[in-house]
Amino acid sequence: MTLWDGRFESAPGTVLWDYTVDPSDRRLLLDDITGSIAHVTMLGSTGVIPAEDSVTIVAGLEALRAEAEQGEFVFEEGDEDVHTAVERRLGEIVGPVGGKLHTGRSRNDQVALDLRLYLARAATQRVGQLHQFALHLCSLAEVNAAVPVPSYTHLQQAQASTLGHHLLAYAWMALRSVERFDQTTARIDVSPLGAGASSGTSLGIDPDESARLLGMGGVFENSLDAVGSRDHVAEYVFCCAQAMVDLSRLAEEVVLWTSTEFGWARLADSVSTGSSALPHKRNPDIAELVRGRTARVAGDLAAVITLQKGLPLAYNRDLQEDKRLVFDADDVLASSLLAMTEMLGHIVFDPPLPEGATASLDLAEALVRRGVPFREAHQTVGRLIVALEAGGRSLAEANYEDLRSVHDSFEESDLAVVDVERSVTGERSPGSGTASSVHRQVASIRARIGAEPN
Repeated sequence: MTLWDGRFESAPGTVLWDYTVDPSDRRLLLDDITGSIAHVTMLGSTGVIPAEDSVTIVAGLEALRAEAEQGEFVFEEGDEDVHTAVERRLGEIVGPVGGKLHTGRSRNDQVALDLRLYLARAATQRVGQLHQFALHLCSLAEVNAAVPVPSYTHLQQAQASTLGHHLLAYAWMALRSVERFDQTTARIDVSPLGAGASSGTSLGIDPDESARLLGMGGVFENSLDAVGSRDHVAEYVFCCAQAMVDLSRLAEEVVLWTSTEFGWARLADSVSTGSSALPHKRNPDIAELVRGRTARVAGDLAAVITLQKGLPLAYNRDLQEDKRLVFDADDVLASSLLAMTEMLGHIVFDPPLPEGATASLDLAEALVRRGVPFREAHQTVGRLIVALEAGGRSLAEANYEDLRSVHDSFEESDLAVVDVERSVTGERSPGSGTASSVHRQVASIRARIGAEPN
């Protein structure tokens, strides 16, 4: 069944049908029914169709919705798309009056609406997952609030920090992803229903009423824009892509941390795999696949951007391809958040202490507090490290004589600075990697999410 065969004398060819029909839009079934109920209710209230016909059609659509929710709706091979399937099944339930459903509407504004309804619903689910992911990182951070680890620049040990602080960096990234989804949802929440094929309809429809019935926040201002634009889809895919990039960075660190070379952490059997050839292997496959699937979502983003670049207004069939891309991006993010949260629930941390040299800035700042210019202090500590390395020692092994040999402003109390375990328990600038900072950050994140402390 098609919705456009009145002008044709023969059925679509097999090649045409196979190439143009895309079953991926079937996941919009509930959204199509929801939009159709709002549309036909509006048709009845405005008198575009008789009120009794509207009531009959709504009852049929509600029966259809029950079938869909119970998994009993059956798509037939001849259904060109989800819209056709709904109209076919509606006719089977209510008879010829079902043919009035499409009054004052086109598949162009219909599919635009369905996709907006779907994305708004999906965004709510992703926000929930991102909140849970951030809260799980908060719990891990609390347990590891005072565990010293090096922070890195250029993948070289930089300053002493805490494992809790490191983990919370990803919690803040997750909250920014939440903000992006929320902001994108506000732009998605605009009804295109009433734009028709391209330039509305001569029938007395009320797009504001349709939007009100759907609970949407606004109505389109330009019919060509309403059916021909997909920037909100690109935005949604970008939200997925950026969230995946953040997950991928953490995944890469888990790969590093669980290696023999780093030795920071160990994954439980339930979230590890082995090797078919090497009996000793414990592989972080979840992390590696998250890293790999991020490339897929980045590809979806590139494709959905490129898809739009040469399209004249208004609707073009090219836009059929947007659904496959956004569904894939959303599915990958949903499954990756689930997998990463599970993996981090079965990881045990036991990182080695940072190298003594990670206290070098603290030692230089001890001189700065006594009035020594920073550049001089920097060079002084650099010379100290060179001298210690020449003797086969690290900064953590320096004694008072070593300090005095490079600058007479050093005091014996400065030796405490090179103790990295003590360094991370003291106060630093706001938002830095101390244990007290970790606890403040956890409280702030939980307050933003509205979660109670454990």
